Amino acid sequence: MAVIDVAGYVADLKDHSVDHGFHVHDERHFVETYSLRQVWEVELHPEDGCGGPLDLHLALEVDPRTLLSFEDAVFGLPEDQEPADDFHFALTFTWSLPPLPSGPDLLRLAIDLAGVGGIELPLEVSAIDSYASATDAAERRLSIVARTPVSLARVLTGDEMLCDVFDRCLAVSQYLLDNAPRWLG
Repeated sequence: MAVIDVAGYVADLKDHSVDHGFHVHDERHFVETYSLRQVWEVELHPEDGCGGPLDLHLALEVDPRTLLSFEDAVFGLPEDQEPADDFHFALTFTWSLPPLPSGPDLLRLAIDLAGVGGIELPLEVSAIDSYASATDAAERRLSIVARTPVSLARVLTGDEMLCDVFDRCLAVSQYLLDNAPRWLG
């Protein structure tokens, strides 16, 4: 029997995201057959941003070696002792917007979002300019990525619900939604 119910934790994360002002649209679960690596993906939107231009993608990457090592550590402990906080899964949040005709200055956006995400949620801001043909104008697509570790020891004790992370993600989403009409022209 597994020490951690990962599917149950993802379900709890989805419920908890709703408590923090998000609306869940979709969920996917992928298992790589060779390594048994898993990815749980959830599509979210701020409640007031449904149908809007912003997409938020949450992905929890489950490394089976990390999970098995954590289980070995837990089974080797006395009953009254908690495991060390040495085992983590990667949780990634990715915001994306449609092509932006009047896209923002990336450095200015990165500086502004650094204040929103803070030290607890560092954000990576990037854009891709693509050309349908040599005579067409560039289409700029904006992408913002945040990565945070998920502590397996805190998941085991029921303490890893990421309240601060969800609050900051909502603030980033609101910032992007507030500025999207100007960028979309």
